Amino acid sequence: MSESFVRRLTGLAGITAAASLIIGVPLYFVHSGPPPDSNVLTRLLIQIVALASLVVFVTAFRELVRRVSPAYDWAGSLAFATGLVYATVVLVSSGLEAGEVSGTYILYGSISRLLLALFLTAVGLVLTRAKPLPRWTGRSAYVLAVINLASVPSLFSGNDPADFYAANGWGSTASMGALLSYWLLAVGVSAYRSAGRPSLSR
Repeated sequence: MSESFVRRLTGLAGITAAASLIIGVPLYFVHSGPPPDSNVLTRLLIQIVALASLVVFVTAFRELVRRVSPAYDWAGSLAFATGLVYATVVLVSSGLEAGEVSGTYILYGSISRLLLALFLTAVGLVLTRAKPLPRWTGRSAYVLAVINLASVPSLFSGNDPADFYAANGWGSTASMGALLSYWLLAVGVSAYRSAGRPSLSR
């Protein structure tokens, strides 16, 4: 597997994950009351595609780090592990949501925010130190990590999705998903475009 292929795989997986998440986010806002089953199932289907793509993204990203800067393989592995755990937690919480089990907001709220912050920090470290992509990719990962950390205490704010900072509020959950989507899209495009120039030094 060539470095060019790894870069393209990382980019395409990031773009696919981002596109799926971006398409799914508006479905959370189309109903003022409880959504019908068709809405929930459609969201879950889109989310499954997004999370599967995210797993490919973190796996390919780890391989890219190994090829570009073996000294930071440990950070690439940390990003890989936390990305997988994040995808698992969101998949579990999605499944519980489909079964109408209460309490899932802790899984896709505070727990997911913490894991995503760890993942983004690891990714940011690799991107700023190993420099496989432009500097802005790493700096933006750090910014998103801080935003996610700020949402971790939201579990103390109840579970009314209409409240911005509730454990499952639109500010602490849906908006975080939207931010991640656009970040993944930007990084995916950057990784894909870098395939023609394997050695980046910024």
